[in-house]
Amino acid sequence: MQAKKYQLTNTSVTQGIHWTLCKLIREFSYSDYDSIATFNETGAIDFTGLLDDYENAYVTFEQDAGHILTANLQDRSARAGLSLAGWKPEKDAASQAVEWWEFDFEYSVPPNSTFYQWSDENNFVLDERGFNTFIKGEAATFLKDQDPRLRLSTVVSTVSYDASGVTIHNEDGSCVQADYAVCTFSLGVLQSDAVTFQPELPTWKQTGIETFSMGTYTKIFLQFPPDQVFWNTSYQYLLYADPTERGYYPIFQSLDGEGFLPGSGIIFVTVVHDESYKVESQDDQVTKDQVLAVLRNMFGAENVPEPIAFMYPRWSLEPWSYGSYSNWPPGTTLEMHQNLRANVGRLHFAGEATSAQYFGFLHGAWIEGRTVGEKIAGLIKGTIQTEEVRYDPLHGTTFVDEYNPTNGFILQATFATYGLEQTK
Repeated sequence: MQAKKYQLTNTSVTQGIHWTLCKLIREFSYSDYDSIATFNETGAIDFTGLLDDYENAYVTFEQDAGHILTANLQDRSARAGLSLAGWKPEKDAASQAVEWWEFDFEYSVPPNSTFYQWSDENNFVLDERGFNTFIKGEAATFLKDQDPRLRLSTVVSTVSYDASGVTIHNEDGSCVQADYAVCTFSLGVLQSDAVTFQPELPTWKQTGIETFSMGTYTKIFLQFPPDQVFWNTSYQYLLYADPTERGYYPIFQSLDGEGFLPGSGIIFVTVVHDESYKVESQDDQVTKDQVLAVLRNMFGAENVPEPIAFMYPRWSLEPWSYGSYSNWPPGTTLEMHQNLRANVGRLHFAGEATSAQYFGFLHGAWIEGRTVGEKIAGLIKGTIQTEEVRYDPLHGTTFVDEYNPTNGFILQATFATYGLEQTK
């Protein structure tokens, strides 16, 4: 997952913060998922009862997934699992909006993937100093001011590796040589061939990279005059069911409320996947006009003024990310993921995508970076001799005993409600 800081009028907004890391930051507010109002193109309309229908189906879906896991059965998509559990939104706009809220909002894709949510909590964190406070704090533990080892605004072009070490070649002509290197390029960058590897990465590694998918998650921020806020700021979430298009500017979040940024006049809307690609490929004015049209459907054209500030990122076009975070397609095994994760000689890999437990989250990248760093330190000291495990050939399913630290399961985890548990 990526992080970026933006400036609205008198207010800074940082995207990409996550809870485990943000316990190191000084201020946070709990997200209340029951604090939701629902709308369609005619205005406010209550379809919150559908939330219970989805969640009831999800309980069955989750139990079935646990059985598939423990019995080592063939995987299926979340779409198939939900349908078998009785959730069939079909063409009903309200049901599609509820499904988007319950699934796409978390995973950045429709329920055509395979995923398990590792916590019931997703909390909103804010700190006026910005997320880079954490990054600077971590860096200060080993870097000095103006440390020449830190190279900013430097684009890597080629990574050369052999049995003696790794050489990083940069676009500005500079290079860095080391006995070992950790590649933390995003999955999107690796898939785009933006960096040349010499020699080419082996087939088992390239297959691991290409097997996984990169999701895109776009938050669009609007700031209105604080004295012209038109939405009920007591609600944290405003869910919109578009009559013709699933996931069309579906969820608005108010930051102008208690525990967040009262008096700021800020609201933002989230789109993902195909809608993200559309939004990120068009100019700001087109997007702003579309968002305002939705808000005017929801609240009445006469009540929604022009915003005083507007901005959003374009994660799928950023050359250092090419997307927001990774996902697992259906049928992907833990063995395949370990091939994505495993080192190639002295070249090691880390990032959110290499985390078997917390892919898609910033703390997944943090944990993986720490794990690989400790491994390389052990190699240098001679206390570790073994290579990371990789698999060839690959099995069609994941065996229960493969959920272990060797394959990246390094923390306590509970699988679904079927009863399989793993601890340290």
